[in-house]
Amino acid sequence: MIESTGVYFALSDVTGQELSEDDLKRGYRSEGLAAILGGIFNTFPYSTFSQNVGIVQLSGIKTMRPVYYSAGLLLFLGLIPKFGAVATLIPSSVLGGAMLVMFGMVGAQGVKMLATVEMNNKNLLIMAVSIGLGLGVTTQPALFQYLPAELQTILGNGMVVGSFTAVILNLLLNHTAVKKQVEEEQPAK
Repeated sequence: MIESTGVYFALSDVTGQELSEDDLKRGYRSEGLAAILGGIFNTFPYSTFSQNVGIVQLSGIKTMRPVYYSAGLLLFLGLIPKFGAVATLIPSSVLGGAMLVMFGMVGAQGVKMLATVEMNNKNLLIMAVSIGLGLGVTTQPALFQYLPAELQTILGNGMVVGSFTAVILNLLLNHTAVKKQVEEEQPAK
């Protein structure tokens, strides 16, 4: 849900469309339905993919018509095993190069979204701690090895830890009495 929310906001920014609460609800419902259908048909649970933000940004195509055509083509090709065999012949270096550009575009879009935030000390602290913790749990997977398996699953994901940290720190530093206390302690300019 955290990744999906980020993808929804990034896509709304790329396409220049306002994202409403109803849009988020419809997105979550459609992902839930896709996960249920994936379970029924014994396949992977489907989710939003941040690579698509990079594809939309690079291609400049911001309408749904090409998505429908692509979906129909992929469904058709999925029924012909020879096309699946041909797809496995694509060298991993080619796939890696494409992924590098797409994931890079996702990261750049995130930085672009952060550029709209007021860069005061509180917000810089929120960003630094969130990114640091998100990267920290990713690079040190043994950090939570003695916790129960359920907590390891949640806390072992850098995106989840970073997102929760950002939300909690934002609530503490920007939306509570702590905000007033921090502002009072800052020297006058």
